[in-house]
Amino acid sequence: MPLHISTEKPVLDMPFTPIHMGPGIFIKALLQGSFSLMVFGWTQIVMDIQPLVVMITGEGHLHGFTHTYIGAVLIAVASALSGKYLSELGLRILGVTNDGPIKISWLVTFISAFIGSFSHVLLDSIMHGDLQPFYPFTEANEFLGIISVYALHKFCLYSGMLGAGIYFLVNRKLFT
Repeated sequence: MPLHISTEKPVLDMPFTPIHMGPGIFIKALLQGSFSLMVFGWTQIVMDIQPLVVMITGEGHLHGFTHTYIGAVLIAVASALSGKYLSELGLRILGVTNDGPIKISWLVTFISAFIGSFSHVLLDSIMHGDLQPFYPFTEANEFLGIISVYALHKFCLYSGMLGAGIYFLVNRKLFT
């Protein structure tokens, strides 16, 4: 039998919440103060609590209701309501100020949480075969495999790098 060397790139077979931050960093660079990266990040964590519980217990659907667009609405609301104050506290603890404690408006909080939850479902829909993003309307996942998982990870990584570069170029005063 001939030796077959795979040309496939390695694929993470588990949720990797931090990879979702790349597009969030890019969005932060574009929207600046109209977007909270802290709330977005909090939403990524909340989104993956249900899959984490399934991985720990071995019970349930790995990417269940929380990874549908209806579930994403509920996650966004919960993340916004809890994330506003947690993010403000986190910024205060980190010493990030703008001539006083940074306050995140409710509009920015909800925009950030909704972008976070909806982008999470979209990105996971591309790589996870058990995801049903439009449930209960359909069990189909038309996004599955539209690009390779390797390309998806590169997109997330490179969008984060580009976003960080743009953010720091726009906010040069941080370095002067």
